Amino acid sequence: MALRHAVLAALLDGEYSGYQLAKAFDVGVANFWHALPQQLYAELARLEKEGLVAGREVVQESRPNKRLFHVTDAGHTELEEFAAAASKPSFIRDDLLVKVQAADGVGTVRVIEQLEERASAAEGKIELFGTLLRQLRGDAEEDEFLRRGRRIGPYLTCLRGLAFEREHRDWCLRTAAVLKERQSLHTGP
Repeated sequence: MALRHAVLAALLDGEYSGYQLAKAFDVGVANFWHALPQQLYAELARLEKEGLVAGREVVQESRPNKRLFHVTDAGHTELEEFAAAASKPSFIRDDLLVKVQAADGVGTVRVIEQLEERASAAEGKIELFGTLLRQLRGDAEEDEFLRRGRRIGPYLTCLRGLAFEREHRDWCLRTAAVLKERQSLHTGP
């Protein structure tokens, strides 16, 4: 997947400025695709040049003018082709896993601290996903929203993000506990 497809998918909800797109990425898209704001602005410019998005300038009185972008018909076609193409298998690439892999040959105090920090960060993301999911479905129960909601793609990707963060938190806490127990057994009373 390229950043272009993540941007096009995010713009399916309507017009966004670059700033609004960056915020949308922070909240929803970031659970499966990370991009810095400057990368998003550059990608919007490329997509507009290729005719996959169109921008319009909005004049603002007390602030600088802004550009709002939306997906064009050509952009929808690009997304259709992307959705139809075979997906590559996902994989994990995480430096913390390398540190845990090396735990038998290195000191584990800092590794344990990093695992606990990661678990805490995951807990924050779990809360954020819970809030976002409630906002997306409004007053509807989840099953009803999934059957009749207008746009369920963002909801489904947030569900995946929530499941990932819960599993990641649990793994970090368990791994930290195992390393602590082993550390206490090896240092003795």
